[in-house]
Amino acid sequence: MPMPAHEIERRIKAAIPDAQVEIRDLAGDGDHYAATVISESFRGKTRVQQHQLVNAAFGADMGTTLHSLALQTKAPE
Repeated sequence: MPMPAHEIERRIKAAIPDAQVEIRDLAGDGDHYAATVISESFRGKTRVQQHQLVNAAFGADMGTTLHSLALQTKAPE
């Protein structure tokens, strides 16, 4: 069963408490999402490091229960 958008947001916010999160269903199938995540914890980190922080929120569910998550990450302006 696919992971619903509200669970994606909940997990990201649990891992990165100050995160501002926007989730979009890319295909309308509840299985392919895009997320924009803004957090102060990203400041000074590379994009790869930022994505690793977000991906860590999903553990073994990444690529299985959560099939596809395109990320855009940044620190607040």
